[in-house]
Amino acid sequence: MPNWGGGKKCGVCQRTVYFAEEVQCEGSSFHKSCFLCMVCKKNLDSTTVAVHGEEIYCRSCYGKKYGPKGYGYGQGAGTLSTDKGESLGIRHEEAPGHRPTTNPNASKFAQKIGGSERCPRCGQAVYAAEKVIGAGKSWHKSCFRCAKCGKGLESTTLADKDGEIYCKGCYAKNFGPKGFGFGQGAGALVHSE
Repeated sequence: MPNWGGGKKCGVCQRTVYFAEEVQCEGSSFHKSCFLCMVCKKNLDSTTVAVHGEEIYCRSCYGKKYGPKGYGYGQGAGTLSTDKGESLGIRHEEAPGHRPTTNPNASKFAQKIGGSERCPRCGQAVYAAEKVIGAGKSWHKSCFRCAKCGKGLESTTLADKDGEIYCKGCYAKNFGPKGFGFGQGAGALVHSE
């Protein structure tokens, strides 16, 4: 089809873009009204645009679709997003389960990994990146919580009894001294059997 108007074609609608309405990005021309994020349809400018091939996105949608995924890549300080990007057309494939080697002469490294310490709470292997030591045992960071109230613990806020770990408050309530003047408020008398 001949280009009678002589203008460039819009990267979104493929119609002629005239100088007065032109926005340029990465060598392509767009109508101001077509220069929108492909996902959320927000208006874009030179500071908010992110390009992937021929597609344009706002920085937020670009990060969700093409940025890093997993723990620690949330959307603010200390957050963990469970959004897997299905609304952006991303399909996730389940990773195949771990299969141990059948080689009887496995390397010393493989033997060491196979014999890693187990978390006393969940029974799974504890690796160095997720390891917290408390009460003389290795725990996952996510399992290093009070057995009664579930509060996250640190080595300074930890009390242990019979292989389980507790926050100091729960430990005092459950295993501390009982009776007049102990634990249940000002001067309360607790009847324990």
